[in-house]
Amino acid sequence: MSDHPEFISMKLQCPLPKLNYEFITLGHGSGGVLTHRLLEDIIFNALGDRLIKQVHDAAIADLNGTPVISTDSFVVSPLHFPGGNIGDLCVNGTINDLAMAGARPRYLSLAFILEEGFLISAFWDILLSIRWACQLNNVMVITGDTKVVDKGSGDQLFINTTGIGELVTEIKFDGSTCKSGDVVIVSGPIASHGMAIMSVREHLEFETTIQSDTKAVYPEIELLLNNFGDRIKFLRDPTRGGIGTVLNEVARARNMGIELEQEKLPILPEVDAACELLGLDPIYVANEGIFLAVVESSAAEDVVEKLNSINGTQQAAIIGIINEDHPGKVVLRNSFGGRRVVNMLTGQQLPRIC
Repeated sequence: MSDHPEFISMKLQCPLPKLNYEFITLGHGSGGVLTHRLLEDIIFNALGDRLIKQVHDAAIADLNGTPVISTDSFVVSPLHFPGGNIGDLCVNGTINDLAMAGARPRYLSLAFILEEGFLISAFWDILLSIRWACQLNNVMVITGDTKVVDKGSGDQLFINTTGIGELVTEIKFDGSTCKSGDVVIVSGPIASHGMAIMSVREHLEFETTIQSDTKAVYPEIELLLNNFGDRIKFLRDPTRGGIGTVLNEVARARNMGIELEQEKLPILPEVDAACELLGLDPIYVANEGIFLAVVESSAAEDVVEKLNSINGTQQAAIIGIINEDHPGKVVLRNSFGGRRVVNMLTGQQLPRIC
């Protein structure tokens, strides 16, 4: 995202205003003059045409269909990572939660918790990333809030979002209609986001920089809905806990078995190498730009072909099947025919990942 020519052009057209302050202070959270300067000079200015300037603590959302609402908080560390930062991550993550419910994203609420001493220039860059991600996905920021905490009481910046979308289908993607023989598909390579974060934290160097996969997946979902409709049984974006935890949730909730094939799991070589180096199982590593789908077997190959035809989507694959052999459990089969049970992630494999 950060090296996209249009994003670079937007940054050049939106330089940081000349200010008489360089850092966030407690006064910026007072509700007084400094708060209004922060809003007018920085937040409103940076978000530009992606902000509906309703100067009020509440906003009116103009919707044509049934509203769908999702809320999330983002505390990723570090704030910037290869492929993105907390700004575009918070927009993409919220859009993806709406997309998994079959909703077209429309509006976003943003709440910032800023730590005293945080650089204004760093905040400006993140706000521009938010603006860019909103622009790409035709989403407007409709309301928000800003708070400042004492130095040492936070970690530079936390962001809370609420996303509002319009339901575009009556199909429920909760797995309630899944049956034996249905197929599990992943829309792209797994574990890239989590390992991009970890490569920065652990100062790992590879021949190719590991990039986060953060992006909004609504365009792919819209395409699938238009082409396959109710042949899609389940949708979920496998963020914290990875694909292993998500598939365990649906297997347990619907008391059905899921069998995965290890050799069919798409993973980039550098990501696989990083997982092996750090002793991490990629099945449990967080993702931010892919989704899991359970579809009718008759549509599976067409779904994969359609996903792989979309620009920017690579390595969508059939990775498993629903069966009745081991209800409530996920089993992984390796290339030698051996099987192991994939349990739900216990503990916290990767803290501060999103």
